[in-house]
Amino acid sequence: MEDIRVRFGKHLRKIREDKKLTQEGLADLAGMHFTYIGQIERGKRNPSLINLERLAKALKIKAGELLPF
Repeated sequence: MEDIRVRFGKHLRKIREDKKLTQEGLADLAGMHFTYIGQIERGKRNPSLINLERLAKALKIKAGELLPF
Protein backbone atom coordinates (compact mmCIF):
# COMPACT_ATOMS: atom_id res chain seq x y z
CA MET A 1 0.00 0.00 0.00
CA GLU A 2 1.20 3.50 -0.85
CA ASP A 3 2.34 5.71 2.04
CA ILE A 4 -0.46 7.94 3.40
CA ARG A 5 1.71 11.03 2.81
CA VAL A 6 2.01 10.18 -0.88
CA ARG A 7 -1.72 9.47 -1.21
CA PHE A 8 -2.54 12.69 0.61
CA GLY A 9 -0.17 14.67 -1.58
CA LYS A 10 -1.66 13.29 -4.80
CA HIS A 11 -5.16 14.04 -3.54
CA LEU A 12 -4.20 17.58 -2.54
CA ARG A 13 -2.66 18.18 -5.97
CA LYS A 14 -5.84 16.99 -7.70
CA ILE A 15 -8.04 19.26 -5.60
CA ARG A 16 -5.67 22.21 -6.16
CA GLU A 17 -5.57 21.64 -9.91
CA ASP A 18 -9.36 21.18 -10.09
CA LYS A 19 -9.66 24.63 -8.50
CA LYS A 20 -7.19 26.00 -11.06
CA LEU A 21 -4.66 27.03 -8.42
CA THR A 22 -0.90 26.94 -8.70
CA GLN A 23 1.21 25.82 -5.76
CA GLU A 24 2.10 29.48 -5.28
CA GLY A 25 -1.56 30.50 -5.34
CA LEU A 26 -2.55 27.89 -2.77
CA ALA A 27 0.43 28.80 -0.61
CA ASP A 28 -0.58 32.47 -0.64
CA LEU A 29 -4.18 31.65 0.31
CA ALA A 30 -3.08 29.29 3.08
CA GLY A 31 -0.29 31.51 4.43
CA MET A 32 2.39 28.93 3.64
CA HIS A 33 5.50 28.81 1.48
CA PHE A 34 5.06 27.33 -1.99
CA THR A 35 7.95 24.91 -1.46
CA TYR A 36 6.09 23.46 1.53
CA ILE A 37 3.04 22.84 -0.68
CA GLY A 38 5.28 21.08 -3.21
CA GLN A 39 6.82 18.93 -0.51
CA ILE A 40 3.38 17.93 0.76
CA GLU A 41 2.23 17.07 -2.76
CA ARG A 42 5.31 14.86 -3.28
CA GLY A 43 4.71 13.06 0.02
CA LYS A 44 7.87 14.47 1.59
CA ARG A 45 6.12 16.36 4.41
CA ASN A 46 3.55 15.32 6.99
CA PRO A 47 1.33 18.38 7.54
CA SER A 48 -0.05 19.09 10.99
CA LEU A 49 -3.75 19.34 11.78
CA ILE A 50 -3.36 23.12 11.90
CA ASN A 51 -1.96 23.12 8.37
CA LEU A 52 -4.70 20.75 7.16
CA GLU A 53 -7.24 23.27 8.40
CA ARG A 54 -5.40 26.14 6.69
CA LEU A 55 -5.29 24.20 3.40
CA ALA A 56 -8.98 23.34 3.63
CA LYS A 57 -9.95 26.97 4.27
CA ALA A 58 -7.78 28.12 1.37
CA LEU A 59 -9.41 25.54 -0.92
CA LYS A 60 -12.90 26.34 0.47
CA ILE A 61 -13.60 22.74 1.40
CA LYS A 62 -14.14 20.78 4.61
CA ALA A 63 -10.93 19.49 6.17
CA GLY A 64 -12.22 15.92 5.90
CA GLU A 65 -12.34 16.27 2.12
CA LEU A 66 -8.55 16.47 2.11
CA LEU A 67 -8.20 12.93 3.40
CA PRO A 68 -7.94 10.41 0.56
CA PHE A 69 -9.71 7.57 2.39
